[in-house]
Amino acid sequence: MSDIGKSERVTQNRVIALFRDEMGYSNLGDWSDREGNTNVEEGLLTAHLKKCGYTSSQISRAIHLLRTEVNNPGRSLYGNNKAVYSLLRYGVPVKTEAGKPTETVHLINWEEPQKNDFAIAEEVTLKGNWERRPDIVLYVNGIAIGVLELKNSRTTIGDGIRQNLSNQRPEFNAWFFSTVQFVFAGSDSEGMRYGTVGTEEKYFLKWKEDEQDNTRYKLDKYLLKMCSKDRLIELMHDFVLFDGGWKKLPRVHQYFGIKAAQRHVRERKGGIIWHTQGSGKSIVMVLLAKWILENNPHARIAIITDRDELDKQIERVFMEAGEPIKRTSSGRELISQLGQATPRLLCSLVHKFGRKDVDDFDAFIKELEAQPSQTVGEVFVFVDECHRTQTGKLHQVMKAMMPNAVFIGFTGTPLLKKDKKTSLEVFGGYIHTYKFSEGVEDGVVLDLLYEARDIDQRLGSGFRIDMLFDAKTKFLNDWQKDELKKHWGTMEHVLSSKSRMARVVDDIEYDFSLKPRLSDHRGNAILVASSIYEACKYFKLFQASSFKDKCAVVTSYNPLVKDVTKEETGDNKDTDKKFVFNTYTELLKDVEAKPGMTKTETYEEWAKELFIKEPANMKLLVVVDKLLTGFDAPSCTYLYIDKSMQDHGLFQAICRTNRLDGEDKSFGYIVDYKDLFKKVENAIAVYTSELDHSAEGVSPEVLLHDRLKTGKERLDATLESIILLCEPVKPPKGELEHIHYFCGNTEIASDLKEHEPQRAALYKATVALIRAYANIADEMEPAGYTPVDVSRIKQQLDHFLKVRDVVRKASGEELDLKAYEADMRHLIDTYIEADMPRPISPFDNMGLLELIVKTGIAKAINERLAGMKGNKNAVAETIENNVRSKIIKGHLSDPDYYEKMSELLDEIIAARKAKAIEYEEYLKRIAALAKQVEAGQSEETPKTLDTPGRRALYNNLNQNEELALKLDQAIKDTRPDGWRGHLAKENIIKAALLPLLDGDKAEVERIFLIIKAQSEY
Repeated sequence: MSDIGKSERVTQNRVIALFRDEMGYSNLGDWSDREGNTNVEEGLLTAHLKKCGYTSSQISRAIHLLRTEVNNPGRSLYGNNKAVYSLLRYGVPVKTEAGKPTETVHLINWEEPQKNDFAIAEEVTLKGNWERRPDIVLYVNGIAIGVLELKNSRTTIGDGIRQNLSNQRPEFNAWFFSTVQFVFAGSDSEGMRYGTVGTEEKYFLKWKEDEQDNTRYKLDKYLLKMCSKDRLIELMHDFVLFDGGWKKLPRVHQYFGIKAAQRHVRERKGGIIWHTQGSGKSIVMVLLAKWILENNPHARIAIITDRDELDKQIERVFMEAGEPIKRTSSGRELISQLGQATPRLLCSLVHKFGRKDVDDFDAFIKELEAQPSQTVGEVFVFVDECHRTQTGKLHQVMKAMMPNAVFIGFTGTPLLKKDKKTSLEVFGGYIHTYKFSEGVEDGVVLDLLYEARDIDQRLGSGFRIDMLFDAKTKFLNDWQKDELKKHWGTMEHVLSSKSRMARVVDDIEYDFSLKPRLSDHRGNAILVASSIYEACKYFKLFQASSFKDKCAVVTSYNPLVKDVTKEETGDNKDTDKKFVFNTYTELLKDVEAKPGMTKTETYEEWAKELFIKEPANMKLLVVVDKLLTGFDAPSCTYLYIDKSMQDHGLFQAICRTNRLDGEDKSFGYIVDYKDLFKKVENAIAVYTSELDHSAEGVSPEVLLHDRLKTGKERLDATLESIILLCEPVKPPKGELEHIHYFCGNTEIASDLKEHEPQRAALYKATVALIRAYANIADEMEPAGYTPVDVSRIKQQLDHFLKVRDVVRKASGEELDLKAYEADMRHLIDTYIEADMPRPISPFDNMGLLELIVKTGIAKAINERLAGMKGNKNAVAETIENNVRSKIIKGHLSDPDYYEKMSELLDEIIAARKAKAIEYEEYLKRIAALAKQVEAGQSEETPKTLDTPGRRALYNNLNQNEELALKLDQAIKDTRPDGWRGHLAKENIIKAALLPLLDGDKAEVERIFLIIKAQSEY
């Protein structure tokens, strides 16, 4: 018999056998009915520590200290997890008697991984605010370090990820995750994804190794890769990072990059790590530095970069990761610090090594080599963005000053062939590469779409210009006039004309009113200007537009009075320098400088922070050179280039847009006003000169894709996908057939749940179609569609939107509209023509049941289900599904009442199906039931039970009004603040319930679950 469509249980049995038979884990069994499941199984941990030779008093004290950190109520889950990791990583300091020295109890044997006790348990029931049951929990020495959720092949792996995320919420079982290091989700169809505590769904990662091995399920393959005993211990020890409030695990390229670098370090060999822009080089630096310092007691590390903002970023990343770093002010100070034993970790700017007064550079180098600087320890020099140090010869200065140091270069850009020889001389060969195409394929960075835009310019009146020029230059001789014409006739000055710049501003404004992400305020943009003068001109123009107060200019300029002392011409007109000075003076007049910062620096920090955190309030940054490297803003979606750029600088600039930022950001968009890129067939190569192809692996070329061509491919693919998704719907493929396929049979309560994967796929496919259409909707014919195609696609889009709407209403599911607002707003604003205003219903925001209660069932059907009126069965099933959905949601908070409502609903459905009642009678009965379900109480409920909590107690205590009121009062009199999820505080409430429920502990637990579901308590 075929195993296609097999249950989750089959997968789980196979995975358990994998851990047991192939990886040597003990199987602790099924813990679904086991009492007291916890993240620190003291019996198992005690047995392991005794085996390691620790005394009973040491073990008791160590477990007590571990428990204290695990369950600290005054910290967040992140805080508890960080504290627990510290004890796992470095051991528990234990003092068993006064006067005796403190000893360290190591909970995990890091040096000999095989000597730890690895085990798994399945169906581990967690008793918290809400009971949950992870499929598989991984234990090391009795400490829960991994949780695995499995799904069958027909269910999206995202369900397993979301299940893990909800389990970490305070209202569920956050307490259990304070020891957890790995969070896995997997299925036979989609393989495995991994994250850690607090990892958002979009950042869950895929492992990739031995890709040619296709002998088994990817789920099994990568569980073996990541959870083998040695690898699991290594990942926990060397690759866990707490970074500014987020816990992080390595991406696979970071892991193998660091492993390759470790081999070089052991051999004291330098080299280059080439990991594409946006793929996380800073994390590689931090983890490699930590490993070197920990494994080599004599090691010193100096991190060198060439820009002040990168220097600050490096300092911040290390500090937030808990690694103190000394930021030096000059090359001289760096060498001075390296001449002492501490600090071990430093950073500095590369140009601090330069000498401006050197005429004979070669002689200067020889002088340095003859008298190298004295350094203490084994020095490792990390050079960030190492490609930029090649042409300025500064690398030679560093090599001459520190001849015994090991130099490791980091770059995010492909090296040009002309740089290769110099690079290899300085650093050695490539240590590890992770190129742009690999990052895009792995979903680590976004692909880039390119569009060249030409701003037409022409002379309005050549005769008038000549007359004006002669009048303004009548006191100049012919030579002077000729020189002036040459200067102001250059392309740079023509392109900086005010009329052209105004066109660029209008063009960008147009994008912000129409383009997805820009029009919905979730994304923003950077404009690169050719000079500080042009940047200021652009800024002034934007301030006079809809961008007023939502635009900033960030350049290297800092206004000083000396800049303009010689700029006065006496004709009341600003020179370029004076215009820049006046612009900045006006800009900074209300800025108060922060301590240790200038007004300009304070303003720049404010603009950058707002750009990253509040894209709706900082739509555009106008820059020249700053922020084009080392500035990560996931919200940045468009880069407008109005500056001649090339090579590394160009590549780094366009990569400002390739950071991930939610499902609605599919690409980074590059708009080029200078036609910088050389077209190669249908793709556009970043470089005009040859790239270095000597590194192994994929091609180093970075291809920018034509926006319209890619947009058409994307729209065609999403349309084909949704058509195939709806293919199994039975003829005649009307509303009822779609409801049956996507919702199932409403008579069976579990049917709606079973059809959830189909509905989720439909919703996701519809959103993908909307986004693909929205991106090129106003350019369909330029993209290659005929007028007939355009008409057909619009009809198909309308059809599938209606299908989604019918299914959503029939299933009673209210979508989180935030995910779709941007796309729908774009379609509405752009393509829907407005008619004269007409009165609309005051009930637009009400759910269907609430509408039935407020207006009566007839009006509710007219208001919400008008499109289904010709199909009575479709109307009936839609109402029934909404009632059923409300019952399911309410069941936890009032089981008895909603169970009765469910029975009544089943009776009405059965009567309708059997045609035992007329349609009008059916509508009356279903409307009456809808009112009871929406109200959450029957008409006979005593008036004293005037809150949901009191009514829930009454309904679930055999309608004992007196007892319900007594329990309500007891709860309110005894409940401590923040009692949910706090075992001791929960017990206080349970103790108050016990005498009122005749000492029946089982009854107390039953009623307590209902109490926890009531928000009023």
